[in-house]
Amino acid sequence: MNDSQVTIKLTGDEALALSHWLEKLQMTDLSRVVDDPAVWAPIHRIAGTLDKTLPELFASDYDQRLESARQRLRPQD
Repeated sequence: MNDSQVTIKLTGDEALALSHWLEKLQMTDLSRVVDDPAVWAPIHRIAGTLDKTLPELFASDYDQRLESARQRLRPQD
């Protein structure tokens, strides 16, 4: 499985929420949260890919967009 790749499909809302969470995660001491350093490279790769593909990250109303995405993703009671 060394040369094979995995494709993950996310909705725009999922990608935005995940990107924000990954950014927060990367700003912490990863070793405190992720106990296996082998996982750090994929975390950084996913975060970098999301950063490159989400123009919303640089929008002036980013906070509003993120909160709207979160609201849509939360289970409705």
